Parts: sequence; structure tokens; C-alpha cells
Amino acid sequence: MSYRTMLAGQVFTFQSIKEVLAKANEEKSGDVLAGVAASSAIERIAAKEVLADTLLCELRENPVVPYEEDEVTRLNQDSINETIYREIRGWTVSELREWILDYKTTEEDIRRISKALTAEMVAAVAKLMGNLDLVYAASKIRVPAHCNTTIGLRGTLATRLQPNHTTDNVEGITASLFEGLSYGCGDALIGLNPVNDTVSSLTEVLKRFDEIKHQFEIPTQICVLGHITTQIEAVKNGAPADMIFQSIAGSEKGNAAFGFSTQTVLEAKELLKRKGTGTGPNVLYFETGQGSELSSNAHYGADQVTMEARCYAYAREFKPFMVNTVVGFIGPEYLYDSRQVIRAGLEDHFMGKLTGVPMGCDCCYTNHMLAEQNDIENLALLLGSAGVNYILGVPTSDDVMLNYQTNAYHDAAAIREILGLRPIREFDLWLEKMGISENGKLTERAGDPTLFLNRKGRG
Repeated sequence: MSYRTMLAGQVFTFQSIKEVLAKANEEKSGDVLAGVAASSAIERIAAKEVLADTLLCELRENPVVPYEEDEVTRLNQDSINETIYREIRGWTVSELREWILDYKTTEEDIRRISKALTAEMVAAVAKLMGNLDLVYAASKIRVPAHCNTTIGLRGTLATRLQPNHTTDNVEGITASLFEGLSYGCGDALIGLNPVNDTVSSLTEVLKRFDEIKHQFEIPTQICVLGHITTQIEAVKNGAPADMIFQSIAGSEKGNAAFGFSTQTVLEAKELLKRKGTGTGPNVLYFETGQGSELSSNAHYGADQVTMEARCYAYAREFKPFMVNTVVGFIGPEYLYDSRQVIRAGLEDHFMGKLTGVPMGCDCCYTNHMLAEQNDIENLALLLGSAGVNYILGVPTSDDVMLNYQTNAYHDAAAIREILGLRPIREFDLWLEKMGISENGKLTERAGDPTLFLNRKGRG
């Protein structure tokens, strides 16, 4: 079946829903690399026009990866609430957009409808929104989750404290951790990206995190972001872990390239019920990023926004505590410049929340992209306005291990103050007990990691 429209005296014909979705996407270097992007601005507008008139049932009936070939598609399709779907199957994508943006449509309304949305529907409506639309729509939705504390409540902005080290030296990690805590970071998670993906290395770091968490009575969560199978073995051997992490993709083939399957995730979740140190019930952490499927030749000719939406549909099935898009990490081949990175961050956050997952963002870029720190700070502020669950924090914005740039430890404090937001409640009270903040603002003691040296938690 083909889809056709006339624009500016030209007839534009698209051979499939997949092609319409791809060419309606805002310009992304990854789509150009994949050969699926619109060839011109006018072709992009034509595709958007066709997509606007496309029925939601057409999107459900035409997933970009066939049901028979892919478990991500099957999980998404089989989880749809059929009663609610029947209410909206005749809506066009433009009608869904207008309904979401209508001031009369409440958070509860959106959360109910989300149960009937496939990933392709979610991606489609995002493609018809401007950046401000994406901020406004996302701001209407909150998706909280609970591990040891509750993330995602209205009025809060949390942070993942990322104390990475070039050699996984535990003392170096600890120094960075103390600095981050002193700036009010770490309420979402204290989470390290390890250099050495071994059971012994992960265990050593987790034990140090657990020791510090208990010594200073810090109300937070801990995790070391090794491969899921390494984490499973570490927990089986007694390592303390509140959560288990894994990067995910929008297709079964993409997940296989990451070295795991759905059964692996289910094993991790079940293991944490028995041996994890987190209270739960939400004990999983997933990361995504536009373009990852193309990098493993697992995109099936679909555009990167649609494949990213499928990641969130997959994540939803496991009720995670955290999901975040590492929005500019894999470089200019997929997101070329600051405009594309900012757009992707807003798209991903909105799509994740509309899907029903607790969404954060690593606002980042690599040094060979046409982006700079000001762009990433702009994105973080926009996401704070959109109600993002959390952002990341690293020393001076520079991750010396992963060799990329993201938000600094002190950025979150500035955004919180500008927007009138606070850390997660229990962590906020702990910061005041430690003298790091007062009435939601950092004190003169903030930024001094020596607060934690030779001191017990009850000071």
C-alpha cells in the first residue's frame, strides 16, 4: 500500500508506513547514514502531512519490525489494553497530538491512554511536535518509581552521581563520590561505569558504595553498570546491589548484539527479589540512545526515533526504576550537532514518559560533535522544565573514563534553584542534616568533599 500527498505542486508517494515514519522525522545524521531520511525539507513536510492523517490502527497493524521476527514487537503488541485501544484506534496521529496538548487533558487521561499505544504511535506523535510541544506535553506526565526511595514525583529533580575512574581505583572513585555528594548529587543513584567488566572489580566497587551508603546513612540507590551477566554473577556471589543495569535496543537483534535476551532480564529481576539490597519493587535500570540499532545493523530500515520508542515499549514490560537516554554519546554519525542532540533529548524524554517509563536523560556530547557545554546546559534546563526524573552529574562536566561531556555536579543545583525543584525528599532531608543545603539551596559547605573524611554519618 502506498501513501500519497500533493504539496507545492509536487506529488509525493511513500511506499509504506515505515517510510512515512522515517521521512517525517526531524533531520538526523543517523537517518541519512541509514538511507531512510527525507531528501529535502519539502519531502519531510509531505511525510509529516501524510503521517498526520494516518490512523492509529494503521500504525499498530504495521510495526516497523514484523511481529513474527521480533520479541520486542511481540511484547509491545501483546501488552496493549484492547479495551482502551478500541476507543482510539480510529484517531489520526494529529488528533492524538491535539488531545495530548489540550489543556483539558489531564495526566491521568494520558496515563490511561498510554496503555493502548504502541511504540510506532508514540514515535509518530513525537514527529508532529515542535520542541516546545515536547516540553509541554512531557511536563503533564509524571512516572514515579520506587527502589529505596521514590523518584519522579512532581517538584523534584534527581541526579545520578557518576564517579567514573580511568582504572577503577576505588580510592579515586570514592574521592569523586564524596565531591558529588557535597554538591547535592546522588539521590537517584550512585552509579559507576566500570573499566573492568569483571565480577571481582564490580564487587569491590559495590562493596565500597554500600559501605559509604550505610556509614553516612544516605537514602539512595547503588549500582555498577557492568554487563548484565557480570552483575548477575556478582550478586550471586554476595555483592550488594540495589539494582541491575543493562543497555537495551528497540529490536531483538539489537538486544542480542548487546549480549542479552529477555530471559536474562527476567533472571536479573528474580535474583534481586532474593538477593538484592534494594527495597523495590522497581529494581532495574535501562539505558538507550538514538542510533544504537543502526550501529549493530538491527534497525530493519526504520528511523532512529521510531527504534528508540521501541526501547521504551520494551523497558515498560519490566517496570524499571530508571531509564535514560544517553542522548549524544555515540557521536555525530547519529546526532550531528547541538540542534539534533537537543531535539533528540526532548523527543526521547517525551516518548519515554508517554510510554509509561520513569525517564531521565544523560545530556551529553562527544568532542568530535558540533556541540558544546552551553548546548548541554540548555538541554538540561529544558528537560528540567519538562519534568525529567533525573540528569547525570560528573566532575566539572568531563567524564575522564568514558571521554565525553555531560552535566557537572553543580549543574543540578542551579537548575533546581531556577525552577523551584528539590531533590528526592529523603535525600533532601539528608543534605540538610549534613549541612550541605538549607531550604533547598546549597550552603557554603557545598562542594567540600572533606565533609566526609574522618566523620560518621550522624554529625
